[in-house]
Amino acid sequence: MSQQSVATRPRSARFGPRAGGGLRVSNGRPPWMERPHWYGQGAKGLALIVLTVIVLYPFVLAIGTSLAGREELNANGGYVLLPHHPTLEAYRVVLSGGVVTQAALVSIGITLVGTALSLACTVMIAYGTSRPGTVLAKPVLLLVLGTFLFAPGIIPTYLAVQQFKMLDTYAALILPVLLNAFNIVVVRSFFQSIPEELYDAARIDGAGEVTVLFRIVLPLSKAVLAVVGLFYAVGYWNSFFNAVLYLNDSGKFPIQVILRSYVLNGQSINASAMGVHSVPPSTSLQMAVLIIAIVPIFCVYPFLQKFFVKGVLTGAIKG
Repeated sequence: MSQQSVATRPRSARFGPRAGGGLRVSNGRPPWMERPHWYGQGAKGLALIVLTVIVLYPFVLAIGTSLAGREELNANGGYVLLPHHPTLEAYRVVLSGGVVTQAALVSIGITLVGTALSLACTVMIAYGTSRPGTVLAKPVLLLVLGTFLFAPGIIPTYLAVQQFKMLDTYAALILPVLLNAFNIVVVRSFFQSIPEELYDAARIDGAGEVTVLFRIVLPLSKAVLAVVGLFYAVGYWNSFFNAVLYLNDSGKFPIQVILRSYVLNGQSINASAMGVHSVPPSTSLQMAVLIIAIVPIFCVYPFLQKFFVKGVLTGAIKG
């Protein structure tokens, strides 16, 4: 009787007990490299769908509530998922007052300037500490790593901001959080992963450190810089505590402080002062401010998503 080939044997016949324990693999591959069962694939797809719905539901609910009218809100208990008669009245009222618009412009300015300064300082420190022979490289690196263990408190930080006369200025929203130790370590590790032969070839051609940085290192570091830049931008955009702590002029408040005032503190919008006779419900106004505060980062994030895996994982290999 001819023996049945391994390829045509049933799955249960290809694996058997091994003398040393475990499974005997007849085709040379371990069990975890086999094709998954259809029910395993279905369970993964179902789990992904459930998680997607859980994540998107609050966002869609906020959009639907901001577009709903008073009658629909009253009929549905204050929140509407899919309004039958959507209206932009809440957005018109919010943007016509100037408070939210001014706060959004302040946040955009702080985010752009702060992200640019943070990236520039991060690149300089990371490049300096990644190159052998740099003066004071180790003390600076130890100082950066020390911030992981010894974070400054609120009172010392406030006294430092007051001593440098930055109270009630935009500098107080940028300089105290200019650098992040984790981002410096990630960028430094990425710089160290660049082949040393590229540095040697540039020096043979007569390039200095500045030329090497701008002509070789930075073009190769677009992925990690995009990820770190997004981290900084999200931090600046979502920050509200420093604004509450250091700013006294309400005209300088960023969008997150205005959002906090409307949503958490229950502050009402003076629609009569804006020339609006039909005032939308407060819930619609709050959700409209919430969506306005989310949209800028929501629009930027998809364009940088492709850099996340490459930038973070590659930068963390040697670190």
